[in-house]
Order: sequence, then C-alpha cells, then structure tokens
Amino acid sequence: MFELTIALLFVGFILYKLMLIVPMREVNVIERLGKFRIVLKPGFHFLVPFVDRVAYRHDTREEVLDVPPQSCISKDNTQLEVDGLVYLKVMDGKLASYGIENYRRAAVNLAQTTMRSEIGKLTLSQTFSERDSLNESIVREIDKASDPWGIKVLRYEIKNITPSIHVIHTLEKQMEAERRKRAEITLANAEKDAMINISQGERQEAINLSEGQKQKRINEAVGSGQQITIIAKAKSEGMDMICTALANEGGNDAMNMMLKEQFISQVGNILSESQVSIVPAEMAKLEGFFEGMEQVTHAVAKPSSATKGAR
Repeated sequence: MFELTIALLFVGFILYKLMLIVPMREVNVIERLGKFRIVLKPGFHFLVPFVDRVAYRHDTREEVLDVPPQSCISKDNTQLEVDGLVYLKVMDGKLASYGIENYRRAAVNLAQTTMRSEIGKLTLSQTFSERDSLNESIVREIDKASDPWGIKVLRYEIKNITPSIHVIHTLEKQMEAERRKRAEITLANAEKDAMINISQGERQEAINLSEGQKQKRINEAVGSGQQITIIAKAKSEGMDMICTALANEGGNDAMNMMLKEQFISQVGNILSESQVSIVPAEMAKLEGFFEGMEQVTHAVAKPSSATKGAR
C-alpha cells in the first residue's frame, strides 16, 4: 500500500507538471532548461515535466499605478508638489519579462522624471490651466521610452498640484487684489454709465424744453398774426361800411354827430378819472356848443321824419 501511494503521488506530480491552465487575464512565459521557449496565452497547455517551467506570469488587464508626490520647479521658479496616476497594459510578455527587471517601478520612476521635466517648461498658471496638454505630453514621452519594455502607457492623470505655503499665501493675496481691482473697475464703470445717463437725460430735457419754447413762440406768432389779420380785416370792413354810409344822403351829418358823441364821452371819462380838471377853450362857449348840438339833432331828426312819412 505504501508503494502504491508513493506511485500515485508521483504520477499526480508528473501530471501536475505536465498540464498547465493559463487564466483568461494572464499570459505565461515558459522557459526550457533556463532558456525562453514560448509565451502561453489563456487556455490548456502541456509542458515537458522537469524541463519546461513557468518563468513569469503577467496580468494582461489595464493596471493603475500610483505615482507618489514629488517636488517640481516650474518655469517661473515656483516650487510645486505633484502626484498622479499612470495607466498601462502589458502588450508583449517576452519583453515585459526580459526587457526590464520591473516594468511597474520603471514606469512610475519614468513618469516622475518626465513630469518634473514637463512642469519645468510651464509657468505656475499654465500648470493649472493646461493639465490636458501636460498629461498628453507625459503619456507621449513615457510611451516612447517604455516601448522596449513590452508595455503600453494608455494615459496619465495628474491628481494634485500643490504649491508651497508661501506660494499659496502669495496667490491668495494676488487673488484678493484682483477681486478688489475688478470691484473697483465695476464701480467705476457703473458711475461712468450713471453719469452718461444723467447727462443724456439733461440733454434730452434741454432739447425738449427748447422745442417746447420754440413751438410756443411759433404758436404765439401764428396767433398774433391771425389776430392782426382779423383786426385788420374788421377795420377794413368797418372802413368800407363807413365809406358806403358817407356816400349815402345824411351820412356826413351822422358822422359828425357820432364824432361829437364820442368827444363828449371821452371828455367825461377824463374829467371823472383825473384829479385835475382840464377844460378845452371851446368849452367856455357853452351856448354855442349846445346850439350846435341842437342843430345837429334837428339835422338828424329831419331825415328820420322824412323817412317815416315816406313809409
């Protein structure tokens, strides 16, 4: 029984060394007597026991490696601390095994040195605003250098860019000054706009007032012209009527009587309103005055009686 057990264990060990199952996510590098033989892809494979052996196993999935923080100096001599992530994938198992001792550590170190070199080409403000171009530059440089290693660098992402404490305080003061500057510019622009609006309002008000005064004077002139025209027309019509009346029989007598009545009325008004009485010299001959008035009255009455008798 002991010999049988030993035999079974030996056969099992031989079978274990003879068969090889490679998982889906891996590739295995096989060496025969210490020399590279083949790279086995996922699946079932046979090996020569005690001759072939699995020298390296590589994960073919995309790997994420953390790049530790490191101190960098920007183009404007600003000290920064930068860290990131590098994404890579094994493309050739043979090169990944024999091209370099440890491709993961080499990729991380290369990412650090490349990142330090690329940041040295940029100013502080550019490192924040041009992260995408910075990532692309680092990926391009790492991928070019890692091609003999059998790996493919897919992308690189900067996680944090941390300036020194002194730089942070300087940036905070600069931002505060910039905010005050923008506030003062905004206030100045507001005051400027307000003054422009006020001046435009005053200008428009002056224009409106002048237009109103102009229209008022035009209206007054038009009204005065119309008034003068109406008065002149009335006087012209009155003169025409007077001339017509004078041309008729008894017109002169009526005119004389009307003038005398107006004369007496005006003299009465002057005597009633003035404190000093001024009497014309002709008024001293009252008898002649009243006689003349009586004659005028008789002269006016005769044509009127004649007119009634005719009727």
